[in-house]
Amino acid sequence: MQYDVVIIGSGLGSLVCGAILSKNGYRVCIYEKNRQIGGCLQTFSRDKAIIDSGVHYVGGLEDGQTLNQVFRYLGIMDTMKLKRMEMDGFDHIHFGEEQKVYKLAQGYDNFARQLLTDFPGEKEALQAYCDKMQEVCGKFPLFNLRMGDYREKESVMKLDTYDFLRSITDNERLRQVLAGNNLLYAGEQGKTPFYVHALVQHSYIESSWKCVDGGSQISRALNKIIKENGGAIIRNTEVKRIVEFDGKVDHVVLDNGEEVSARHYISGLHPSVTMQMTESVSLRNAYRTRLQSLENTPGTFMLNVVLKPGTFRYQNYNYYHHASDNAWDGVNYTADNWPNTYALFVAAGTGREEYADNLSIMTYMRYEDVAAWHDTFNTDSCPDERNADYQAFKNEKSEKLLDLVEKQYPGLRNCIHAYYASTPLTYRDYLAMPEGSMYGVAKDANDPLKTVISAATRLPNLYLTGQNLNLHGILGVTMTAVVTSSVLLGMEKLINDINAA
Repeated sequence: MQYDVVIIGSGLGSLVCGAILSKNGYRVCIYEKNRQIGGCLQTFSRDKAIIDSGVHYVGGLEDGQTLNQVFRYLGIMDTMKLKRMEMDGFDHIHFGEEQKVYKLAQGYDNFARQLLTDFPGEKEALQAYCDKMQEVCGKFPLFNLRMGDYREKESVMKLDTYDFLRSITDNERLRQVLAGNNLLYAGEQGKTPFYVHALVQHSYIESSWKCVDGGSQISRALNKIIKENGGAIIRNTEVKRIVEFDGKVDHVVLDNGEEVSARHYISGLHPSVTMQMTESVSLRNAYRTRLQSLENTPGTFMLNVVLKPGTFRYQNYNYYHHASDNAWDGVNYTADNWPNTYALFVAAGTGREEYADNLSIMTYMRYEDVAAWHDTFNTDSCPDERNADYQAFKNEKSEKLLDLVEKQYPGLRNCIHAYYASTPLTYRDYLAMPEGSMYGVAKDANDPLKTVISAATRLPNLYLTGQNLNLHGILGVTMTAVVTSSVLLGMEKLINDINAA
């Protein structure tokens, strides 16, 4: 079959590219190695509970906001089942044994007003924070659905989050509260750029939502749009090789040996994985080495808990806990103090307004912690229970995490029907993420240009998309897919079309 565009992987970036290009007359085919499409949008069902594998809340979906506008253009906004989170505290931040919980609110005026109740002498600092957030986000043209110059955002890319927070206030607790949900971007003290913090946090301050019955509704809606526009998504089929001939990609080779040709190729996989798959004499070793040597964010340990009916009240906010007074400590855990931070997300479900049926608890886990099972592989299509040692490891970690959570949620264990744990190996195997990285390539304020990855590659008909290029998360990946699609369609036309939707 001859296609205009072959897309490798069916994560959000690939699906958005497929939807945009198919809407614009391109014949698109997406190949997905797993049974289920969607990457981190995947859900799974256990004991009748719908559990999200990665997407626990979404920002910027109110009318007039960027993600809402793009989803309207894609034709999926009106299909979504959403629940707006608590206006006065979509994220609750907690430290150590303290009784006090700090709330991050929706809307900038409300955000500052809520924190002023806890920090009454910090009005100027909170105003400076809100002003800088909006200033920095305003320098990213695409995130504001307008044309612009790269030099706009270049001017703020070296600003470090930790340094900025120190510059606006001497109140150490306020600094930590403003960084309190940095599990959202694997924040590292002295390294994470402020623009990463700002773009992520800004979208949630604008508006915060839970997907009712799971984030896979986004991938299902995009799948429908792609098919309605003549595209195809082929599951349980892995692209193994990308083969160049005469200076451009000639075809891809599937796991069954079949060769598939197209005019253009988009990889939604990690750039280093894409390079490993690409057989080309035209790609310089320096280019390959650069993409393959980029540092990645750490992995995650996710505990998905199915709750007994009527035992755990639904909470319309997320809960971030830090065992120490320093919100930046979590990523630097040791074997002795793991876990020293976590985020707890309660799932929103139809008919679950009073009591929840499942929740997810997320903390950091480095790949080295599971390196003993590096040579194993487990997905739905290639099941492998690994071995008893691995299961014992997961159980031990699950119980240690629950020990910490029960300090803030006494009696949680009495509410648990069953739990299911994921490690960096899970994300490595399902999503082809090197070492099960949580958010892909780690951004560094000390060398921001090093982690700038273009959607275009050194092969003229091979393009990249996904969380590794600009920003992770639903908003970041969606806007990156707009960038990738614009290489074929033209950015000005695409932005105009989105704004006119």
